[in-house]
Amino acid sequence: MSAPSLAGEIAVIEAHLALAAARTGEQIAAAEATLHAAQEAAQSGGPARRLAERLGLIAFARDCLLLAALPHLSARSVALCAAVTGDPQGRITAALAMAVLPEAAWSALRPDAPLRALRCLRLADPDRPTLSELLIDERILLALLGEDALDERLAPLVRPVAAGAEIGPSGRAQAERLVERWWSMRADGEVPAIHLHHGEPADARLIAQTAATRLGRRLHVLGAANLPPTPAERHGFAALWRREALLGGLALLIELPEDIAPEQAALAADLVDRLDDCIIVSGGAGALPCRRPFVSATLQVPEAPERHALWTRALGQAQTARLNGASEALASQFAIGPTAIARLGPLAEGLDREAARDLLHREARAHAQARIAAIAEVIHPVATWDDLIVPAELKTALHAIAAQVRHRRHVHEDWGFGARGGRGLGIAALFAGSSGTGKTMAAEVIAADLGTDVVRVDLAGVVSKYIGETEKNLSRVFAAAEGSGAVLLFDEADALFGKRSEVGNAHDRYANIEVSYLLQRMESYTGLAILTTNQRESLDAAFFRRLRFVVAFPFPDEALRRTVWERAFPQATPTEGLDFERLARLNVAPGNIRSIAVNAAFLAAAQGGAVEMRHLHEAAVLECRKLERPVTSAELGGWL
Repeated sequence: MSAPSLAGEIAVIEAHLALAAARTGEQIAAAEATLHAAQEAAQSGGPARRLAERLGLIAFARDCLLLAALPHLSARSVALCAAVTGDPQGRITAALAMAVLPEAAWSALRPDAPLRALRCLRLADPDRPTLSELLIDERILLALLGEDALDERLAPLVRPVAAGAEIGPSGRAQAERLVERWWSMRADGEVPAIHLHHGEPADARLIAQTAATRLGRRLHVLGAANLPPTPAERHGFAALWRREALLGGLALLIELPEDIAPEQAALAADLVDRLDDCIIVSGGAGALPCRRPFVSATLQVPEAPERHALWTRALGQAQTARLNGASEALASQFAIGPTAIARLGPLAEGLDREAARDLLHREARAHAQARIAAIAEVIHPVATWDDLIVPAELKTALHAIAAQVRHRRHVHEDWGFGARGGRGLGIAALFAGSSGTGKTMAAEVIAADLGTDVVRVDLAGVVSKYIGETEKNLSRVFAAAEGSGAVLLFDEADALFGKRSEVGNAHDRYANIEVSYLLQRMESYTGLAILTTNQRESLDAAFFRRLRFVVAFPFPDEALRRTVWERAFPQATPTEGLDFERLARLNVAPGNIRSIAVNAAFLAAAQGGAVEMRHLHEAAVLECRKLERPVTSAELGGWL
């Protein structure tokens, strides 16, 4: 026993035992004097009194803890207890506590009272409560001795959160708003949990840590993999955590994946309902099935000016100046959070300027798009403007789209157009044309020009027959892509769009809501969002007003097809006797021409020779069969 104040508290308990064991008047008088002196010495308060205040224990419950701790702290305990009870083993029982301690209250020993509910002590034999031995929990005994280590049963499951990156003004403001709302609900008699969703886990942890600090708590984190699987284990975890939170002033962050399975969400919700006080949940898009109220927030990535300041801090003033505008470009293109920026900044150390710029761009791009791959196809574009064979006026329109994306922030923020309102600052475009006319390649070329990727989303796979599910699917796509700088390409818009239906039933009404939701998200998306359709005429004219660009991809004429054929074969491909004028007579789209060229190359490679007209003839027949279109002699005449 190291602390004198604890020794004083133990002396009071020993004096109570001595008084109970006294038989003669002289012994009683001496014991009373000893008790009075011990109580005077312990007036200043010791660890047991402080522990009781934290755990909400009444005086009798506090003294029960000290009595149960006596065998571990005093060599006299067996003799003193034996003198009172006549038990030679000197066991400390509930009956002994009720007999010798002042202000005895059996209610303090009930299972639902803090002493046992928080597992501070337990009854060795709950079936015989009065005769049962009182056993102090090791964590409580260590707390009395001044040890502040996390309970060994919790240590494998939760871990303290270390100091994180600089949070920035917007993150700090969001944390403060959460705390204000939390206190407001507490004042109304509720104990809410905090729910952070649609953000990077590391940034959510930073917000949670800031909020916990404002609440005077130290944050610990529990991962989804460590959620207790059974009700009994969750009950035990909750009891131990409540005690730990009270002892150490702790807050718990439960980290869940955004796409959490319903079964795991149910486990998390049950645990949240069993816990009280300061509980924060991150991830788990949508509401968890909790009975407990939530203070919820959708995490927001800082705006470009704040990201620029974060990049400058992460790189340092000297490095920022040396990289000559790189921090501003990174902040403008990639809407990533403070923890990622703090991690990426030091990567530039020791590299020359161009290598550092390239590395930072590549790593920021990879980080921003890491969440997308799980829910959509990411295309890393290699095509250039020279590879895109379309009419000149169409290419001019595509250049205009790329220019607007590149200078969007300059026009909206520096020149003030963004302050004039409107539906949003996003750039939304519709590419309309037959299959194979170059819509997807055009998106890839624009993305390559902007130094980013294409995220291709098949709308046919996103649209759900269940009311409300389509919006959830779209929300996941936009949440993952937001901040990546990627070009969002929604293929097969006809699956969602169409002539606006007369609202005759709930499904008609919700179909129109789904369309409006997609357009609204496209307008607010921080990059370029493109819809493609093969049937422009099937789209409602009202929707065109919501799109910045509508670009028609015409079916190529013979001259354009010849150019496509001439560029269809890489320089390393051996060819012999190709007649591009005859090839151009085949009335198919550029995408089909490229497929024919590739298939012909495989036929030639299998025969060990160069690509000839006969290989192209065979490949063209196969392609036309795939398209279920007849082949005329005028198209393939003279190929053989």
